[in-house]
Amino acid sequence: MQTPPIETLPLFPELDRLLLELLRGLTPEDWQRPTLARQWTVKDVAAHLLDGNLRTLSMLRDGYAGEAPEDFSYAGLVDYLNGLNADWVRALRRLSPVVLVELLAQSGPEYCAYLATLDPWAPAAWAVGWAGETESLNWFHIARDYTEKWHHQQQIRAAVGQTEALMMPALLQPFLATIMRGLPHAYRAVPAPEGTRVQVRIGTAAGGVWQLLKTASAWQLAPAEAAPAAEIVLSPDVAWRLFTKGMSPAEARPQVQLSGEERLAEAALALVAVMG
Repeated sequence: MQTPPIETLPLFPELDRLLLELLRGLTPEDWQRPTLARQWTVKDVAAHLLDGNLRTLSMLRDGYAGEAPEDFSYAGLVDYLNGLNADWVRALRRLSPVVLVELLAQSGPEYCAYLATLDPWAPAAWAVGWAGETESLNWFHIARDYTEKWHHQQQIRAAVGQTEALMMPALLQPFLATIMRGLPHAYRAVPAPEGTRVQVRIGTAAGGVWQLLKTASAWQLAPAEAAPAAEIVLSPDVAWRLFTKGMSPAEARPQVQLSGEERLAEAALALVAVMG
């Protein structure tokens, strides 16, 4: 079954507005706080968000790669991106927070304007690898970029105790819906009889319900039309951290509710919606 596209393009300016409002209110101490992004501080994550804007404009809009990947396998692209990210963050540690915010404010509208030029139904320059795709449409590429901007801003917000703004349904639901497109890939090696259903529930009004159906050839997302054999219930706070590697499956396990065949429900903890 082909599920409908997720409309995220109109949300980017609001994400940028909230980010700039947040960053302009940070204290010098806030900029140096640790985040869920491994060894990165708040300032490092903000620098990474700037890299996303400028790299998209340079590589995709202007056709300038600078350092092109040599290995286009999933593992090769992960290594390539990790190297670019580390080099960039290290170099931008010499910039002041004021300069960093100014560059984000300047590049954000240009980035959004470029995304608006893309045909949503044309093939994207980069596939959404964490969803198991080798070719993706632009609307999914844009939605994937939305999840990147959402979760990195939320990492900053978690570090400074201001997470509420991105938890509003209008911003959270598209983030979750995009991430759940990776569920069939996460379950690709999970055995089950044909017709088995697994349900993932983000248990608040701002969350949602997704069902996976085992067909003869693969797992696929399907309408919630029948009772599942297994269900996992997560809070939004656990979900965004878990699926973006801010929390391990072992750390998340005591904070989720499993019912039915636990083996099937627990497999959802392996979903990772970032490259890495």
